[in-house]
Amino acid sequence: MTMSNNNSKPAFSSSFIWGVATSAYQIEGAAAVDGRGPSIWDTFTHTPGKIIDGSTGDVACDHYHKYAEDVDLIASLSVDAYRFSISWSRVQPLGYGAWNEQGFEFYSKLLDKLAEKNITAHVTLYHWDLPQGLQDQGGWLSRDTPKHFAEYAAEVARRFGNRVATIATHNEPWCTANLGYGNAQFAPGIADTALAIQVSHHLLLSHGWAMQAMRAVNSSAKLGIVLNQWTAMPATDSAQDQAEAEWEYARSVQWFMDPIFKGSYPQKALDRMDMSQFHVADNDMAEIRQPIDFLGVNYYFRSYISTEVPAKKPEGKLGFSDMGWEIYPDGLTDLLLQLNREYTDLPPIYITENGMAVADTIQDGKIDDAARIEYVRLHLKALHNAIAQGVNVQGYFYWSLLDNFEWNSGYAKRFGLVYVDYETQERTLKNSALWYRDFIHDQVAARLNPARFLGPRQPRR
Repeated sequence: MTMSNNNSKPAFSSSFIWGVATSAYQIEGAAAVDGRGPSIWDTFTHTPGKIIDGSTGDVACDHYHKYAEDVDLIASLSVDAYRFSISWSRVQPLGYGAWNEQGFEFYSKLLDKLAEKNITAHVTLYHWDLPQGLQDQGGWLSRDTPKHFAEYAAEVARRFGNRVATIATHNEPWCTANLGYGNAQFAPGIADTALAIQVSHHLLLSHGWAMQAMRAVNSSAKLGIVLNQWTAMPATDSAQDQAEAEWEYARSVQWFMDPIFKGSYPQKALDRMDMSQFHVADNDMAEIRQPIDFLGVNYYFRSYISTEVPAKKPEGKLGFSDMGWEIYPDGLTDLLLQLNREYTDLPPIYITENGMAVADTIQDGKIDDAARIEYVRLHLKALHNAIAQGVNVQGYFYWSLLDNFEWNSGYAKRFGLVYVDYETQERTLKNSALWYRDFIHDQVAARLNPARFLGPRQPRR
């Protein structure tokens, strides 16, 4: 892998995986169809005042009925892989007890369609949509929920483990704990930071138990977890800013990485967290510390730490996304290099999410999202830079394939490569989708001529 100068095209290896990603609640719709049970997000979105635009995921992108069309769209992008999540309450309505065969049949048909198009499937078991039946029994505050999760994981591995490339236990447990229980921004809408810490432990425990349960199935799928991560950069050289940045990194990134790779929680985090509700049973840490085949990393922004009042804000030299997130591609390089230094037994890494919300508008049937194209281009350069310095990254999944239900923002924020008209459900490829397709095509040529220029350009049509 070489780059001849600063303007050279990054030539990724011939085995590098190119993909797109989605999650069940954000796209599937069909909320009460074919035996699906309610999840905590169904309950949350139907509670007035929880979602900014008052919307729900009842219909979303209607992917449940339009999955074949959506797979054709994925194939048109020339990607190798599709990352999606399974709705637990679609395949097991209560989260315990009977399985729903109609739910499993949907995912089986989806896998058939992906195989027909030679697109590998990468499955996530939990993307925040806990069955309401389990929430009614305590949710992630109960140690029974990790037990049920392990049973669910084993059932998915038994049915689909030889038909998918990877299975991830969780997507971004940081969000489940801190946004679901820490500040009530996400379902189930509980605001108690001490409870959030206990939830984070049960999420990690459920990961460990699920890994063991899936290993016992002996499927061909590679097993791992997906974590959202960021660097924490002090705004100044002051000792206060530096200490606060170290604390932020410890309580966010290391809090989930250390138990998996070191079998312990970071002391820097423990020293400052409210442990009044925290309980770790004997052998829990050993249960969590299971070997994983891959690590999924979701990267969107850096954390910029200032202790001044008012706090210093990042300059945002490259701008901000429609979510208000600073665009900082170098943070991806910095993060990957830091992980590589801190964890000597890292498995292969996939960038399982990276993308930009843009206030897209459709004009004459086209969506000119030049800012998103530049965002992806710069992050792929940053990713290549990390790989060139020895980080074992084996794939990149853009978030997201489709505009979709963006959690508590509703439908106001658009991350997709594909524009969705929510009234008609019509899909339209954005310029970024065409650019991404062209980039993947050009990788074949770049392997023969690694110095091909990667610069801002219009996508071919």
